[in-house]
Amino acid sequence: MVLLLTALSGIAWTVVYVEAIRIGFAQRTYALPVAALALNIAWESIYSVWGLANEPGLQAWVNVAWVLADLVIVATFLRYGRAEFPPWVTRTLFAWATTGLFATAFVVQWAFVAEFDFPQAARYTAFLQNLLMSGLFLAMFVARGGPRGQSLTIAVAKWVGTAAPTVVFGVHEGSAFVLTIGVLCFVLDAAYTGLMARARAHPEAFRDDAAGRSVHA
Repeated sequence: MVLLLTALSGIAWTVVYVEAIRIGFAQRTYALPVAALALNIAWESIYSVWGLANEPGLQAWVNVAWVLADLVIVATFLRYGRAEFPPWVTRTLFAWATTGLFATAFVVQWAFVAEFDFPQAARYTAFLQNLLMSGLFLAMFVARGGPRGQSLTIAVAKWVGTAAPTVVFGVHEGSAFVLTIGVLCFVLDAAYTGLMARARAHPEAFRDDAAGRSVHA
């Protein structure tokens, strides 16, 4: 059961990343909230290396695949991300802010490792940044005035990819912390999926503020 749910989570998140890459290049934008993306690539880099060195199982190899996918998503942010910001965000400011954000993400991840050690830090940070991502997806939808650079596929896959490990660690292993954060993620992911479904069914109700036209992701 645990192995099945782990595999389901790995597949679902891989779908999120592949779809984010597709949309990023197709719509010339980035499809994952950048703060969550920074934390994700930091998490996956650290725990890929640690996992392969200490627990070279399914999750470690899934983490490696996610790192590679996230690198491509980072490339879409670097290529198209500045266009999403106001004109006063110059290339130099964008470069420095991006560097600072990604460096901060690594520092935060290592702070959790220093405090809780690798296994517990991996679990706590994974669910906390998952909750952050859930909220930021909703914020992205609002900021962009609709579903530009997003998709229902990402919403559903993210929902499933988070729910599966919530069952593993929150229910099967009895972690009250994981269960609490996982339930909050579930609620926010359900809301985001509902928004994306409505945008697909009624694209005329949402307009891309940047382009001034209806969009349908």
